[in-house]
Amino acid sequence: MSDTVLSAGKVDTGPDPKRWRALIFIALAQLMVVLDATIVNIALPSAQQNLGISDGNRQWVITAYALAFGGLLLFGGRIADLWGRKRTFLVGLTGFATASVIGGAAQGEAMMLGARALQGVFGALLAPAALSLLAVTFTEARERAKAFGIYGAIAGGGGAVGFILGGTLTEYLNWRWTFFVNVPFAIVAALGAYFVIREPAGGRNRSPLDIPGVLLSSLGLVALVYGFTRAESAGWSDSLTIGTFVASAVLLAAFLVTETKVKAPLLPLRVPANRNRGGVYLSLGLAVIAMFGTFLFLTYYLQIVQGFSPIRTGLAFLPMVAGMITGSTQIGARLMTRVPPRLLMGPGFLTAAAGMLFLTQMDIGSSYAGLVLPGLLLLGLGMGTAFMPAMSLATHGVEPRDAGVASAMVNTSQQVGGAIGTALLNTIAASATTAYLAAHAADATTPAARQLVQARAMVDGYSSATWWAVGILVLAAGIALTMITAGHQGGATAASHASDGDGIEDEVRLPVAAH
Repeated sequence: MSDTVLSAGKVDTGPDPKRWRALIFIALAQLMVVLDATIVNIALPSAQQNLGISDGNRQWVITAYALAFGGLLLFGGRIADLWGRKRTFLVGLTGFATASVIGGAAQGEAMMLGARALQGVFGALLAPAALSLLAVTFTEARERAKAFGIYGAIAGGGGAVGFILGGTLTEYLNWRWTFFVNVPFAIVAALGAYFVIREPAGGRNRSPLDIPGVLLSSLGLVALVYGFTRAESAGWSDSLTIGTFVASAVLLAAFLVTETKVKAPLLPLRVPANRNRGGVYLSLGLAVIAMFGTFLFLTYYLQIVQGFSPIRTGLAFLPMVAGMITGSTQIGARLMTRVPPRLLMGPGFLTAAAGMLFLTQMDIGSSYAGLVLPGLLLLGLGMGTAFMPAMSLATHGVEPRDAGVASAMVNTSQQVGGAIGTALLNTIAASATTAYLAAHAADATTPAARQLVQARAMVDGYSSATWWAVGILVLAAGIALTMITAGHQGGATAASHASDGDGIEDEVRLPVAAH
């Protein structure tokens, strides 16, 4: 194929010469969104006390963001396809920064919760726009591998970095800076995007917006995320929890039926129905369940049981971040053009499961260097190796007009996985802790003995939940190895072939290719 190809009737002279600089600003925006998922957790106790938020309502500081973000991701992806990814990216950045300023300046509970919901709304525009920009900017196989290696490392490790940054800002400044810190990120990313990012022509989907699909998917996903969030605090047998799950199932089922009947669906079912993409969405969601639950338990274990400060706790996660960067950029990116994605994702998830096995052995006197450190290194290395090809494959072979929606599905699987992981594994841990306390109540005869039993009960709960995380990662590996059948993403041309997994190969139409 010639370097000069046609796109939407125009001549395109090849890859964007500014594409690597564009990657810097796309990655910076993604880092801001991922950081925000954990940075506020560290600051929450201080913010709660300062703003007079009750214990019953403090979860809404996290939940308001999660509901808006998770519920509107598909809508955000469709808007990116309709408006254009660059425009949506800039609107998302501006809105996210504005909401962050409101949150940092909050004078009461209502203002804080409103700011967090607004952050979620604009995050739902920003996240799929960022990933779809990456997908349509990097189309040559080797460059795509490097770009997604960097992006995958940020997507996987950014949450752990949030703990470090959150602890540092809260301890040395105050909790408000966990919001204000987003502003310089957003300004740099927006200016860079405006002057550097060039979206390929001909990739928009200008079909009318599917309003019934927007309403049904948003309400269904909000109900699903809220159901898992409520289960964590009220229990799985709570009538409202059950009712929320039933409502979610009905709404999402109605959404799928609607998408088969409307002329311009919000989610063209050809996107998730592809065997490879479906395998990525499912295995990635399961892996995030395990990872987010582990973040939560390990944070409590290090701070409450081991007595680490917030900053020291954040720094304790650094080896996992290093492992993710190594796995994503040095293993995943180097091998993606040589081996099939399943042979990176499957072993990657199994390596992460091996890291989790270390963490199941936690005790009140466990050594960080001897137990937690190797566990975190293996967890990061495995997740980084698996995340990188997963992110790339999820958007590989997608028509340009569907790039935003396909990207939104990646973010949706991660967001729902995070909500499930926090609720499900926390419930398992709490049940195990309660059972341990009941079994060892007779040993708690003095205040010191009671304190020791409580600490051991807490660690027993964390260990039990981590065993579940091991099983979930093994299941994710099994799905990746069996469902994903695509070959390696090699080849130097923008046009390649990707198998649907049904023995029929579909031509991949990338933004700069005409056939």
